[in-house]
Amino acid sequence: MSFSTLVSCDVLASHLDDPSWRVFDCRHQLSDVDYGARAYAEGHLPGAFFVHLDRDLSSPMNGTNGRHPWPDGERLADLLGAAGVSPATQVVVYDDAGGMIAARLWYLLRWLGHEKVALLDGGIGQWVKQGRPLSTELPTSAPALFAETIAPRDWLLGAAAVLANLDQGELVLVDARSPDRFRGENETIDPVGGHIPGARNRFFRDNLDGDGLFRPAAELRSEFVELLAGAQPAQSVMYCGSGASACVNLLAMEIAGLRGARLYAGSWSEWCSDPARPVAR
Repeated sequence: MSFSTLVSCDVLASHLDDPSWRVFDCRHQLSDVDYGARAYAEGHLPGAFFVHLDRDLSSPMNGTNGRHPWPDGERLADLLGAAGVSPATQVVVYDDAGGMIAARLWYLLRWLGHEKVALLDGGIGQWVKQGRPLSTELPTSAPALFAETIAPRDWLLGAAAVLANLDQGELVLVDARSPDRFRGENETIDPVGGHIPGARNRFFRDNLDGDGLFRPAAELRSEFVELLAGAQPAQSVMYCGSGASACVNLLAMEIAGLRGARLYAGSWSEWCSDPARPVAR
């Protein structure tokens, strides 16, 4: 059996010694870019490899392509292959931020054509809450062929396509940031506050319950159907600040059985870098 959305702590615990499974620790803080590496060194799930949002899951910034530009697929596939990921590998990703970072790797792998990837429901917080072990040992793995097998999908939109849609109105833009940032208030991360005109707001944390677990599929489906207001999932485009937390909405839609949504990877940080692009508040 393979997993393509969520995996529970119970299921992962039963596969920690399974050579066909690989686990990745994606912890990161935007305000402290070294936090994830420190947290990983202090204790991580046994056998988990660490990946860094800036260095591993993003390309270099150039001032106009956002805070976390989409990475090169072959480079990422090489990194994953070095950790032993092959087309047959079940990958599990986790963080401590409600999936805000780990869902990015989940979507990256799906974008590369790898279906067997799931997010640990509740993250490391749920793992520790259940009294499960952590490790400080660094994992090792024989490399696997992966880059040669990837087939990136046409799931990404660029700023030009998003801009053109402002006139065409064929797509539904969904912003995953908090409601205050969506309104243009309390913006402390990007130089401009506001949102893309016409966008609707779905805070990524609204997909989680009070314990940080994803809410039932039926509840998620009902709320996303209401948000799309008659539009099909394939007409929807998710974005956020830099293309990370939007992936939580993409995962939630997948859990809800609403497939086909795409990602504006550059997101608000790319959009607002060009003063010619319109802003709504």
